[in-house]
Amino acid sequence: MAKAKLQYARISPRKVSVVLDLIRKQPVDKALGILQYTPKAASELLLKLVKSAAANAENNHNMDKDNLYVAQCYVTAGPTLKRIQPKDHGKAFRILKRTSHITVVLEEMEA
Repeated sequence: MAKAKLQYARISPRKVSVVLDLIRKQPVDKALGILQYTPKAASELLLKLVKSAAANAENNHNMDKDNLYVAQCYVTAGPTLKRIQPKDHGKAFRILKRTSHITVVLEEMEA
């Protein structure tokens, strides 16, 4: 089991989960192909994260890179940055800039 985490990513967890659903339970090479051609901001972050997890599997856990698949991938909400948007008549609206903690877990396929 090889893991890679990205914490405090400045993207909403809701936007990340859409892309995570595309790569869950996929072989690593197929997941990388999917992420490369998905026109979402989260796909760039996840592409780097899956590559990092694959490198961790190969270098730290002596796993075969061709035999890996995305066993788990999930996103949790990080802290929210609260900002103020000035409005007319002296009002102010709150803007919530959400952050995400993204985790990808790779495992070797059973033969």
